Amino acid sequence: FSACLVCHIFQLPVATEPKKRRAPKAPELPIVERRNWLIHQHYILKDYDTCKVIIKDQLQETNGMCEYAIYVQALILRLEGKIQQSLELFQSCAILNPNSADNLKQVARSLFLLGKHKAAIEFYHEAARLNENDWEISHNLGLCYFFIKDFKYAEEHLKIALKINKHDKTFMMLGKVHLLAGETDKAIEVYKKAVEFSPENTELLTTLGLLFLQLGKYQKAFEHLGNALTFDPNNYKAILAAGSMMQTHGDFDVAMNKYRVAACAVPESPPLWNNIGMCFFGKKKYVAAISCLKRAHYLSPFDWKVLYNLGLVHLTMQQYASAFHFLSAAINLNPRMGELYMLLAVALTNLEDYENATRSYEQAVTLDE
Repeated sequence: FSACLVCHIFQLPVATEPKKRRAPKAPELPIVERRNWLIHQHYILKDYDTCKVIIKDQLQETNGMCEYAIYVQALILRLEGKIQQSLELFQSCAILNPNSADNLKQVARSLFLLGKHKAAIEFYHEAARLNENDWEISHNLGLCYFFIKDFKYAEEHLKIALKINKHDKTFMMLGKVHLLAGETDKAIEVYKKAVEFSPENTELLTTLGLLFLQLGKYQKAFEHLGNALTFDPNNYKAILAAGSMMQTHGDFDVAMNKYRVAACAVPESPPLWNNIGMCFFGKKKYVAAISCLKRAHYLSPFDWKVLYNLGLVHLTMQQYASAFHFLSAAINLNPRMGELYMLLAVALTNLEDYENATRSYEQAVTLDE
């Protein structure tokens, strides 16, 4: 009895493997959305050809009712420059889901790119009703009003955009609105706030520097242009502006060193070659000056300033017939500048055409009064 008892006490349980729990079956996505993740993946990888194949299969399966597939197809078409086709597809998305502000925004964007700014405004307003605090909608409304030259509403919507979220390009656009409305002081205030918000934005610094330069505030202009060049030494706009300031003060060699840097970035810039030409003119190297100015004229044949400078250099070289040719062309492009008529009169006097010279002098006096 005792032996049986011991045997019973020390008998160990048989080891058994625990039953494996089955992983829960992944829920099947509705057929309409089954490939959305794959479409998205190929789109963000910019593999547009594969993306279009998947979209085609998805739309065949869903009888053209997959909103996301249509949306991405429209985005791809817009990237390929097929704006009208993209517009039609975005309109289909808006019909499938009329409560989506994104769909309406994309319809408005395609209309904007087609130059239909008034129609775009209507869709942006519709999108704004669905999503009031959207910076993009307010910014683009300002842009649309800017292009139809309704500066009051453009300013209003750009200011709303800045209240929602500060962006460099909204500041830039608001500044442009003020400049075109003739409100230079307001534009400067906007650009000052923009520079405070984004002190390393070279475009903002350069624009503010150029405005100060136009107003004759050379110290402030130089300060902002210098900051722009600190952050981007190859910023050709800032280089040109800084070079022109040095040129104005007679520092031709320093200005030329600046222009050499700019020439690497923009070798076909008409203002650059115009300024280089006038540097050579200041150094009394007239042949080199004419060569550079003629290159500027070739690149921008309707720039009256280049023609004016060519006329001036030819007058200095006593080539009066050539001077008359360039000054006449400049007057045709800018007939309201008295100084052009005065130089033309000098050329005509030396060509012994005293009657027309007298008329030119009289016109110059009339315009200067």
